[in-house]
Amino acid sequence: MGKKTPELNTSSTADMAFLLLCFFLMTTTMDQDLGLQRRLPPMPDKNQKAQDQKVNRRNIVIVKINSADRLLAGTEPMHVSQLKDKMKEFLDNPANDPNLPEKEEVDIEGFGKVMVSKGVISLQNDRGTSYEAYIAVQNELVKAVNELRDAWSMANFGAPYMSLDEEKQEIVRKAVPQNISEAEPKDVSGRR
Repeated sequence: MGKKTPELNTSSTADMAFLLLCFFLMTTTMDQDLGLQRRLPPMPDKNQKAQDQKVNRRNIVIVKINSADRLLAGTEPMHVSQLKDKMKEFLDNPANDPNLPEKEEVDIEGFGKVMVSKGVISLQNDRGTSYEAYIAVQNELVKAVNELRDAWSMANFGAPYMSLDEEKQEIVRKAVPQNISEAEPKDVSGRR
């Protein structure tokens, strides 16, 4: 008969592994995902003919963020905290300024005729722009549109946009469209 080899006592190993797993799950922090919530436009109808869309110069404002995260809206340098109010004025054009976007009368089904801004915000950023600056600018642009939608909703339905039913929200979206266009990032420094 040979010698019997001693066995290790492993009965508590699973308990210890479970306790370690619990410890790491409770003490580890997860990074929050940064991103933009966007509803993409519907796919165009295959039978629809391509339209030659020319945008009148007064109907577009170019918002640029350079590699140093400096912001330029139109021809004005500004801080990101000023952007929302500037874009609200641009899109709303309350005084019917000839340098700001024109409005066209649109017949919205379920509501009637409404004057809708033709304003388009074109966002351009550099490849060196920080993600934080890009998100901050995007948030201000969307905030401007949301505040205009809330104001229009309060004036016409007596309630904020988010508290309306889906049918009325669709009417508000048509009356105050979110026309934010993004150009592909450029490398203005000339480096590749």
